[in-house]
Amino acid sequence: MIKGKTIKYGDNIDTDVIIPARYLNTSDEKELASHCMEDLDKDFSKKINKGDIIIAGKNFGCGSSREHAPIAIKASGISCVIAETFARIFFRNSINIGLPIMECREAARDIEENDEISIDVNSGAITNITKNKTYKAAPFPEFMQKIIESQGLINYIKKEVESK
Repeated sequence: MIKGKTIKYGDNIDTDVIIPARYLNTSDEKELASHCMEDLDKDFSKKINKGDIIIAGKNFGCGSSREHAPIAIKASGISCVIAETFARIFFRNSINIGLPIMECREAARDIEENDEISIDVNSGAITNITKNKTYKAAPFPEFMQKIIESQGLINYIKKEVESK
């Protein structure tokens, strides 16, 4: 179960906004986190608390296919991203690094900034505690749940190899 306060953005938040290209020369997660969203929201890294959740509109993560974008989001303390839709490459990159992301049009439109919500990634239930309203996203297939629970594809593969 994931629980946190929300921060809300609009449509077409691209990977260049999530982590500007000038920071792609590092793979240090703390450094990436400190610059996450800074061109859109200069106070992002200061106002995020561990466990917070991003709510966004359509086409979140569009643009270049950089894996740095979901890494920066996860390293900043964000526990999940809920959007109307995601760019497909961002969706895959997020799962591959163990960042839960969920598509739910109604939740993305209704949930407001600073609402407190809880998410059951196994069932797809998104509950807005502030408004006492529940939404339903499609749950992840079992293999994706295992990747997320393992904190990413590499850790998942390591666990699978070790168990054989």
